[in-house]
Amino acid sequence: MLALAGMVSSFMFTLVVPIQSKLPELLDASREDTAWVVTSTLLAAAVLTPIAGRLGDMYGKRRIVLILLVLLVAGSVIAAVSPGIVGVIIGRALQGAIVGVVPLGISILRDVLHEKHVDTAIALISATLGVGGALGLPISALVTETSDWHVLFWLAAGLGTVVFVLVLWIVPVSVLRTAGRFDYAGAAGLTVGLLGVLLAVSRGAEWGWGSAPTLVCGLGGVAVLVLWGWYELRIAEPLLDLRIAARRPVLLTNVASIAMGFALFASNVSYPQMLELPVESGSGFGLSLLQASLVVMPAGIVMMVLSPFSGRIARTVGPKLLLILGAVSLVVAYGYTLLFSDSVWHLLVANILIGFGIGFGYAAMPMLIMRSVPQSETGASNGLNALCRSLGTSTAGAVIGAVLAANTIDFEGSPVPTPVAFDLSFLIGGAVALLALITALFIPSGRAPEERHPSLPG
Repeated sequence: MLALAGMVSSFMFTLVVPIQSKLPELLDASREDTAWVVTSTLLAAAVLTPIAGRLGDMYGKRRIVLILLVLLVAGSVIAAVSPGIVGVIIGRALQGAIVGVVPLGISILRDVLHEKHVDTAIALISATLGVGGALGLPISALVTETSDWHVLFWLAAGLGTVVFVLVLWIVPVSVLRTAGRFDYAGAAGLTVGLLGVLLAVSRGAEWGWGSAPTLVCGLGGVAVLVLWGWYELRIAEPLLDLRIAARRPVLLTNVASIAMGFALFASNVSYPQMLELPVESGSGFGLSLLQASLVVMPAGIVMMVLSPFSGRIARTVGPKLLLILGAVSLVVAYGYTLLFSDSVWHLLVANILIGFGIGFGYAAMPMLIMRSVPQSETGASNGLNALCRSLGTSTAGAVIGAVLAANTIDFEGSPVPTPVAFDLSFLIGGAVALLALITALFIPSGRAPEERHPSLPG
C-alpha cells in the first residue's frame, strides 16, 4: 500500500503534462500565470517533504501519511471544481504535499519490518518515484484526448481516496516516536529559504537570470538558509539535525541525490520534446503525446521489475555498489543518446537505460541514509534526501529548459530547439550523471555500529 501511495505521488507531477500547453486557453490566463500550475506543486513538495518527515518522527508516520493523502484529495477536488486559475494553483499546491509519503513510507518499513526484508521493500517503494510518472503520463494523455480536462483531477481525487482507505486498513501504526517540541521557527525558516531558492531556479529563465526578482529570491533564499542552519545548530530540538546530515555518508548520498534527480529530469524534459517535435523541423520524430509517452513508459516498467533484484543486490554487496551501478547506467544512457538518436527506437533504448539507472540509484539512496542515521531521525533524514532529489529535478528543468530555449530555429512561425540544443542537453545530463558516479565512489561502505535494526540482538 505504501508503494501504491508513492506511485500516486509521482503521478501528480505528470498529471497536467498533456494540458500544459493548453492551460492559457483553458484557464483564460497568461502563459506566465499558468506556469504556476506546475511551479506550485514543485514548491509545495520541496517545502513540505522534510517538514512532514519530522512530524512523522514525532507524532507517528502513518498519521502524517494519512494527513498528506487528505491534502491530496482536497487539492484535487478544489482543482476539479475551480473554473479559474487561482483555484487550480491552490489545488495543485495541495497535491504537491503527497510527495512526503515516499520518505515516510520508507521510514515506516524500517520501523515495522525485519532487517532481511527492509532492503527489498525500500527498493520497491523507491521505484514508484519513477514508475508513477512513466505510467501516469500515457494515462493522463489518454484521459485528456478522450474527456474533459477536469477529469484528471477527479481521477487524482479518486486515487487518493482509495489509497487513504487502504493505508488506514492495512499499514500498521509505528509506535516509535521522537520526544520533544516541534521546531516551528526552523520550519518557517526552511520554508522561506527554500521558496526563495526554488523560485529563482524554476522561474529564472522566464524572469531573466540577472533580473531583480531572480536575484532577490535566489540570494535572499540562500541568506535565509544560512541563518536557518546557524539557528538549527544552536537549539536542542532542531527540525533537522544538521550534525547528522553532515556525516560523510549522509552528505555524499544527498549530493548524489541532487545529481541523480537532475539526470532523471533532464531526460524527462529533452526526450519527450524530441519525440513530439515535427519531423519537418529537423529536430523531432512527429509523435503524438500519447505515442511519445509510450516510448518513455518502459523506463518505469524497468524500475518496477528491478525493485526486488535491487534489494537482493543491496543485501549481498551493499547499497553503495547499487548506487554506482545506477550512476554508470545513466552515464551510458546519455553517452548512447549522443551517439545514436536518429530513430525512435534509439530513444526507447536510452529510456530503458535511464530506467536501470534510476531504479538502482533511487533504491540505494534511502538504504544508505538509514544505515547512517539514528532510527529517531529516519523520517526527517529521508525527507531531506527527497528534498535533495527535488532540488536536482527543479534545477534540471531550469537548466535544460534554458539550453533548449537558447538554441532554436524558426519553424512555421514558432521557435523550436535545434539538434545541437538536444545534444547539449544530453551532454549536460551525462556530465551530471558522471558527477553522481564520482560522488558515489567516495561514500563509505558499511553501516554505523549504533544503527543496527531494532529487530536484531545486540
